[in-house]
Amino acid sequence: MYELAKFGYRESDKGIYRQGFTEADWQARHWITDHFQRCGLHTHMDGAGNVCGRYGPQDKPAILIGSHLDSVPAGGIFDGTLGVIAGLECVRIIQEQDIPLQYPIEIIATSEEEGRFGGMLGAQALSGSLTLDWLENAKDPTGETLKQAMAARGLDYHEALHAKRNPEDVKAFIELHIEQGPVLEASKKTIGVVEGISGVFKWLIKFLGKADHAGTAPMDLRSDAFMGLADFAHEIKRIIDENGTDKSRLTIGRVDLKPGYAHTVPGEADFTLVGRDMSEQVMRDLADSCRKALSAIARRHRLMFEYEQMSWLEPKSCSQHVMDVIEQTTQELGYSYQLMPSGAGHDAQFFTDITPTGMIFIPSVGGVSHAPDEWSHWVDVEKGCNVLLNSLLRLQTTL
Repeated sequence: MYELAKFGYRESDKGIYRQGFTEADWQARHWITDHFQRCGLHTHMDGAGNVCGRYGPQDKPAILIGSHLDSVPAGGIFDGTLGVIAGLECVRIIQEQDIPLQYPIEIIATSEEEGRFGGMLGAQALSGSLTLDWLENAKDPTGETLKQAMAARGLDYHEALHAKRNPEDVKAFIELHIEQGPVLEASKKTIGVVEGISGVFKWLIKFLGKADHAGTAPMDLRSDAFMGLADFAHEIKRIIDENGTDKSRLTIGRVDLKPGYAHTVPGEADFTLVGRDMSEQVMRDLADSCRKALSAIARRHRLMFEYEQMSWLEPKSCSQHVMDVIEQTTQELGYSYQLMPSGAGHDAQFFTDITPTGMIFIPSVGGVSHAPDEWSHWVDVEKGCNVLLNSLLRLQTTL
């Protein structure tokens, strides 16, 4: 984990900056490729940038394990990478103990999971959820297109469409991940058996007003784009109270004010909005309420309002069989656990479309993730790896 964390690490804030298709991300992919090959895995990178390493019989459908290598800006060392490194450690143990396998195990280090371009590229490619239109139009908040980012790494974006796996070639998928929330720690449980994964939508929103002199423009005559943003931020609690559930989340995560000068009234506010819930109908209700609130606020402040939906990922349920296997394994190992939903999106949600899928959570200290102080105790990491390994072996005979 520490070795992989060197790619994209910044001393200034101790965070990991390894966004999808950046130089740091690419170095990490070459690093994991090298480690897969050292372990004797049949290794390749597909057209979406996923690094895949297979061990065991090559003529049978595989049990897939893994997670992502990319990070959010100023991220932590466990998010995503835990599932990849743990998968590699499981295969090493199987090799060392010469455990026979009925089905091969394939570790996948997926690409671009953190949504720099609005989706989960690697998992979408593997599950056949990509479209050519999305590939050609996806861009990050700075305006760089996915096509440009992939080309800079020597990838033809068309080839991502050929990364799709045939469901007949896949027996199951399991992802080990940190919880990224406080539930397990608060309940003093070691393992989370994930029941389902929250749906997520992401918007890019723009309020357009009029830049003006901060000293001469009267307060009641301004078209202040930031005031529109501020009003909408205060509406979020009401929107969730009226249209959401206890699992609903609405977050403004990025804001850019233009012209961005201390003595100028902002004439433009660009910001992101991310919504989540376990029900797709609730997600639609939240989205409708947000549109109405944004429109009303724009009228109130003499602004124009526009938005672009970058992605819409529907909620997904985990396989009951895989959940049962994880639960039985955890009980046999004597670890405390609980069934729980995932409020965060994960690669696993796309694999549910093509194969029985499950997720294993371990506690996050303080519930912190997507931050430099993200941490999970090594004893919990070890227990999560034990559950993953023994679940893999149990699935060998129960699928």
